[in-house]
Amino acid sequence: MSVLLDRLDPEADRVHRHLWLMALVRWIRGDAMSVTAAVARVDLLLDVLHARPEQTKRVQVWWHRLLDTLDGSTLLSDYGFASRSAFVSELVDRLHNKLLPASPETGDAGELFAQLLRTEFDAQWLGALSTQTLERMGKLLWAPALAGPTPGISHWQYTLMEAITFCTSQVRAIGFSPEVRLRMSTPAQDASPFHTLASNWDAVRDAWLADKGLAEAVQHFKAQLDACRQAAASVYTHLDAHGISVDLVFRLRQLRQRVLRIRALMDCLLQDPGYPYTARLLAHLALVGQEQRSIRALINANSSLLAAKVAERNSETGEHYITRNWTEYKAMLRQSAGGGCVMAFTTALKFGVMALGLSAFWYGFWAGVVYAASFVLIQLLHYTVATKQPAMTAPAMAAKLKDMSAPHAVESFVDELTHLVRSQVAAVLGNVVLVFPVAVALSIAWSLIFGSTLITPATADYVLHSITLLGPSVLFAAFTGVLLFSSSILAGWVENWFVLHRLDSALRYNPAITSWLGDARADRWAFFLRNNISGLAANISLGLMLGLVPSIFGFLGVGLDVRHVTLSAGQLGMACAALGWNVVSAPALWWAVACLPFIGALNVLVSFGLAFRVALRAHNVTEVERSTLYQAIRKRLRHEPLRFFWPARET
Repeated sequence: MSVLLDRLDPEADRVHRHLWLMALVRWIRGDAMSVTAAVARVDLLLDVLHARPEQTKRVQVWWHRLLDTLDGSTLLSDYGFASRSAFVSELVDRLHNKLLPASPETGDAGELFAQLLRTEFDAQWLGALSTQTLERMGKLLWAPALAGPTPGISHWQYTLMEAITFCTSQVRAIGFSPEVRLRMSTPAQDASPFHTLASNWDAVRDAWLADKGLAEAVQHFKAQLDACRQAAASVYTHLDAHGISVDLVFRLRQLRQRVLRIRALMDCLLQDPGYPYTARLLAHLALVGQEQRSIRALINANSSLLAAKVAERNSETGEHYITRNWTEYKAMLRQSAGGGCVMAFTTALKFGVMALGLSAFWYGFWAGVVYAASFVLIQLLHYTVATKQPAMTAPAMAAKLKDMSAPHAVESFVDELTHLVRSQVAAVLGNVVLVFPVAVALSIAWSLIFGSTLITPATADYVLHSITLLGPSVLFAAFTGVLLFSSSILAGWVENWFVLHRLDSALRYNPAITSWLGDARADRWAFFLRNNISGLAANISLGLMLGLVPSIFGFLGVGLDVRHVTLSAGQLGMACAALGWNVVSAPALWWAVACLPFIGALNVLVSFGLAFRVALRAHNVTEVERSTLYQAIRKRLRHEPLRFFWPARET
């Protein structure tokens, strides 16, 4: 430490002053293993300076010149907040900060602070400083010689007031932005709390300087801050009804955090004779700085509400896929049987695309178009594809958990899960039981009409060996579950985007559209898209992913393929028809048949599990509550396992 103090040069240029300060913080931090040791080093430094008045004077001169070249108010007001007003711009900024090295040659106090206190350990030792240590540091750094530009107040107090002024202007700017202002509730707009916020702060500052009427002015200013927060919170009600914008949520979070920063700064200004609030603020800034540099923190914080809305919109769709009695159960069997029939034709078209001998990309593209068109047709015919359900029904299940404290909430959830599993079993059975014989029938009809098999024996043999349980089909089935989940997320996002931009209203009332389509047809199109946009997005995206993703991975040299239980069963049926009755004695057939249940189970479980996890996070279900749920599910499986496969007979 003595060597470090001897190296201190008050006459050094700015960059070397910063480098010395960084070396001092590294010495205090040590090996970052013991907070007590770091605090002890701070006390040791103060003791040494107290015993050496000449070095104390040098430190104070150095500190004074450091403050002359740095604006501390920007650190206190802006550090930890986005430098851009939009989510995407801030994301690009954080990528730049991660990839590009920082220089200590800077006049930005925030940049220097980020290089000085860059670990969570720094926040810990700052928060552990005793009141006595803080008072000694205050006397050292804020000596009477360091007066602020305004007579009668210190440099630190002046910096705090400037920071509050800047924060107040930022809060007003966000509140006055049209994206926020136009979405506030009518009472919040009429109250206009943002208009008088600056004058309210001026009243606090004047009362503090005059030492008269301060308590009343502070109370009024804090009440106005709360009114601004409540006005901004009213925007969320609009978002619930009209869709979520990540950029808008980003601004609202910034406003709320700036209001909290103003309160922290006021505590430092008005209630901090021993500097405990200052230490707490600096420790908070050290933590906030890490979050500001984190891309994951930015995405998680500002997309959580969007995830919740996507889950909510998927839950509305998912309710239609849950059967609770024999009537609904039989209806699900009929709908899935219809879906299986359509998928048999889809399989034939897919083999037709394969026979064209296209390049890998174009084969994947046109196969995806065939899948997407088939899925859309199934939707329009009100049929069902089993593996599309889990990612939609998982949010519907999680929506039952909004109030875990309600009576019988856990039991009710397990009942719904039983209904869901039973519905899924019916859907898979309906798909597979119909797709196989229809695929065989199509192959036989093709042979009778054209005199040749629909697919060649070589292709049929490839199908048997590609679906086998002895190969990687189980892994491919799990990967297909990820694609199924991804399509459901995309569907929820597209529906949210459709609602956010009020496209149904535009279709219904836009003069250019109504003059082209006519009022009645425009109204029908608007109604149709509003009710089907989620399903269309899910079906089209899933179809294209099933076709294109294997081709893209093949180009990259990654041997990932897809295994969809209904499509696999249809391919197996056509392979059997091409090989004839002799295939029954081939072990490859039975290994492929044995693989189908695993493909179906993994398609369902992976997509449901991922969607359910997102939905649980969206509804803030705790780990303890999840453990209670899992225990209740295991109990139901032990006592009533058959209820997971078919409903009780109606009396």
